[in-house]
Amino acid sequence: MRIFSKDVRLQDFTIMYFTGLAALMVILVASYQASLPPLPMPFRMPLDPLGNLQLAWNISYATQEVYIQLRVAELRHGVVLGMSDRGELTNADLVVLWDNGTRSYFGDAWSDSKGRVSLDSQQDYELIEAKQKADGFYLLFKRPFSTCDPRDYVIEEGTVHVIYGLLDQPLASLGDLNLSRIHMGVQRVLMLRPDMPSPTLPPEVKTMDVLAPNVIIPNQETTYWCYIQKLPDDMSKNHIVMYESVITPGNEAIVHHIEVFECAPDLRELPQYSGSCDDKMKPKKLNLCRHVLAAWAMGAEAFYYPPDAGLAIGGPGSSRFLRLEVHYHNPLLISGRHDSSGIRLHYTHNLRRYDAGIMELGLVYTPVMAIPPKQHTFYLTGYCTSKCTQTALPPGGIYVFASQLHTHLAGRGVRTVLVRGGKELDVVQEDQHFSTEYQTIRVLKKMINILPGDVLITKCTYNTEDRSKPTVGGFGIMEEMCVNYIHYYPRTQLELCKSHVDPGYLQKYFSFINRFHGNDQCVCGDVGVTDQYAQLHWDDFAGEVLDSLYNTAPISMHCNQSTARLFPGEWEKQPLPEVTSILPKHRYPCEGGAESYS
Repeated sequence: MRIFSKDVRLQDFTIMYFTGLAALMVILVASYQASLPPLPMPFRMPLDPLGNLQLAWNISYATQEVYIQLRVAELRHGVVLGMSDRGELTNADLVVLWDNGTRSYFGDAWSDSKGRVSLDSQQDYELIEAKQKADGFYLLFKRPFSTCDPRDYVIEEGTVHVIYGLLDQPLASLGDLNLSRIHMGVQRVLMLRPDMPSPTLPPEVKTMDVLAPNVIIPNQETTYWCYIQKLPDDMSKNHIVMYESVITPGNEAIVHHIEVFECAPDLRELPQYSGSCDDKMKPKKLNLCRHVLAAWAMGAEAFYYPPDAGLAIGGPGSSRFLRLEVHYHNPLLISGRHDSSGIRLHYTHNLRRYDAGIMELGLVYTPVMAIPPKQHTFYLTGYCTSKCTQTALPPGGIYVFASQLHTHLAGRGVRTVLVRGGKELDVVQEDQHFSTEYQTIRVLKKMINILPGDVLITKCTYNTEDRSKPTVGGFGIMEEMCVNYIHYYPRTQLELCKSHVDPGYLQKYFSFINRFHGNDQCVCGDVGVTDQYAQLHWDDFAGEVLDSLYNTAPISMHCNQSTARLFPGEWEKQPLPEVTSILPKHRYPCEGGAESYS
């Protein structure tokens, strides 16, 4: 674009539009730079599959603002960057750089329910720099976490769905832009990160790479690639103190996320395998490699363990095999691209004071818990009861420092809260814009101490509007899960603290709904739970009664040791915990007593 001069000159501010509410301040851009020192951009990620768009950002918790830098390798007539609830092009909060053929403009905008774009009456994106450099055009701007503008997205902890697109034609006015008519993409990222420095690693730390073995990335949009790596036979016990991603140069925009799993400790032999995780011919024993050791997603930083703890690897009774899983997102169907991406583990033989542990919270993987079809919003809740924590935790409790949330395709949100003395005390982790496409281990803003007798409640939100049949719990991708893998220390024998509704009360539900719909030939107990759900006549009433059942009926607790055996005690027909909600529902108060919602 000729109008973007390489010289840095301050241009005038131009009032471009007027509305009945306010004058809209839009910056007329040539090459604009405010009088600010260079800003570090510690967080960055590619947006498009070719890497032509690079997003970088920094956070100021003091001023509750995020600074965003966008690099466009080849800018023609403009660029669109935005945020929406789940990556939709409609009802999105946008910032747009566009030109009319002779002049270029920058402004805060929004899209309506049909993707049509309008300039916002409240301009909350502040341009800091617009400059052409050797490697592309750079746009630097900032905005508050919350603007109290009902058309703006609230930037909060958890997944942010970022949408982007390039403008190939000039616009006579911004109102001529419709996002549904240009090529747009979506990327997911944790924009808000804990405000803490990275620890210094001890000098004796060694590294171990768990990498894909020069894989040729398939020319299909989505591939999950699995690879088995054997640990040295003589490896003594060590502590993992940090891990980070290793991405093959040039593949930064294709490697979407990576996980490393430990296989079962009693698995002494495992066939070599490097291939699709979905291949029906893969070794069945790969299913015994489910214990998450490390997880990375695009845009994530290196993961550090607390100074007093490390994750044990090697030694007697430990796993001898690791399973690497790499998700390749290749929407352009690029062929012949080689990849050796993976995870680099940093470990030490100087053991730290505590072994770190991983505990599963939420719902048991069972079809007993189900979501009715055609639901815009449906909740399932899993409990870790006071009886289980009282039985299994040490007197001083445990310290949670990170967690990994998990659902399948219908999941929309996950929230785990700590309850003490019948009152909500703290949010352990929350993501109300959760996507199964973006699952990484998230460091908590602060460590949370879980004491014996505490309750942990994990609540998941689902949407099944696109489904005509009920969705039951289970391992399949079209089945559902509700899990929070909490990372904590010191490690205990409590590996799983989850629940499901009492099966006897569920059978009463099936009987009642069948009789209500005039079906006296109830098959309750004669067929499996999955079939019983499938045979129900689903209407609003059936869904409302199921929701009521889940919120009132007794539960079966799975308070499991690392051996997969239950701790001693009675765990069936346990009452639901009584909880008083006292945690604030809104983070950002607005002027005049209003609230800013996400």
